[in-house]
Amino acid sequence: MIRRLTPLLLISTLLFSASAIAAAPKFKIKNNSPAILISDASATAIWVENLPEKLAKQFPVKKWGYLSEVNGGFDDHKVCIVAARAMMVPVSGKNFIYAPMKTAATIGTQAGATPEQCSALAKAKLKEAIHSIVVAVE
Repeated sequence: MIRRLTPLLLISTLLFSASAIAAAPKFKIKNNSPAILISDASATAIWVENLPEKLAKQFPVKKWGYLSEVNGGFDDHKVCIVAARAMMVPVSGKNFIYAPMKTAATIGTQAGATPEQCSALAKAKLKEAIHSIVVAVE
């Protein structure tokens, strides 16, 4: 009897440990922003940092994706104006379906900003919009 239980115990332990170290979900993320304001890599990194893993359980990564749009620049008075929008949308294969389930938008300005400061403002506003999406669906 003990000999029969030992392989069963070993197999169940291996299965449990494999599931415990499973990879983090790979969210589908797309950035529709000018690279001068926020690069695709920066936008993706902000999404990944702010999307909790439990969101993938509620909204499977095969069915849901995340879009970001950050627009803006400088006006005639050298004021940086930024509008960021984050959206949770259905996906079909690799295609994002532009029918948002949740949308959040933020707007910010900064007078006398350098291009680097304007880019930092864009990142901060995108992070705020993403946070709003996460709070809304949790």
